[in-house]
Amino acid sequence: MNSGASLVFVIDDNPAMRASVESLLRSVGHSVAAFHSTEDFLVAEHHDGPACLVLDVRLPGVSGLEFQRELKRIGRGCPIIFITGHGDVQMSVAAMKAGAIEFLTKPFRDQDLLDAVHKGLAMDVELRKRLREIEALRLRFETLTPREREILPLVASGLMNKQIAASLQLSEITVKVHRAQVMQKLQAASLADLVRLSDKIAEAVTGAAG
Repeated sequence: MNSGASLVFVIDDNPAMRASVESLLRSVGHSVAAFHSTEDFLVAEHHDGPACLVLDVRLPGVSGLEFQRELKRIGRGCPIIFITGHGDVQMSVAAMKAGAIEFLTKPFRDQDLLDAVHKGLAMDVELRKRLREIEALRLRFETLTPREREILPLVASGLMNKQIAASLQLSEITVKVHRAQVMQKLQAASLADLVRLSDKIAEAVTGAAG
């Protein structure tokens, strides 16, 4: 599958509903990959570009909510729009809490589905952009020496070179050199920029640890 183009996945065991949703999405220019079951979806070639999933809540063998959790577990999560003919408040709340962007009860308006798909694809584009930025920043962070990594949070916290030198028992000149290297390697244009990047690094490390 084209890794650059966006794609809408549809999983519904009802052939008529699956064909109807696919036809609607294609009529407005979306690329669509439709599947009868979650098993068919999982064995299909993986799509690396922006995507969202239109998923029936009730499927043979596994519920849509269970499959939503499974996709997250295996690292294939994407924005999900649930559709169901058996919707209830409790089920929709559970889906939304788990990260679904919409929960549509059949029969739903075509425009409601199209709006949800548009939102889902936009969300995935933005998410992928943030992940690329985080990965690029992580790679820059890995170029720092142990001493530079030690100095980074101290600089970002607003400490002066003299204070950092005293804290680490280094000369002020040495701290100044390390500080300049940190700024250069992280491509920080200013102290404010370095503080922002330091916060992002902390978030990335926390996320990886979680």
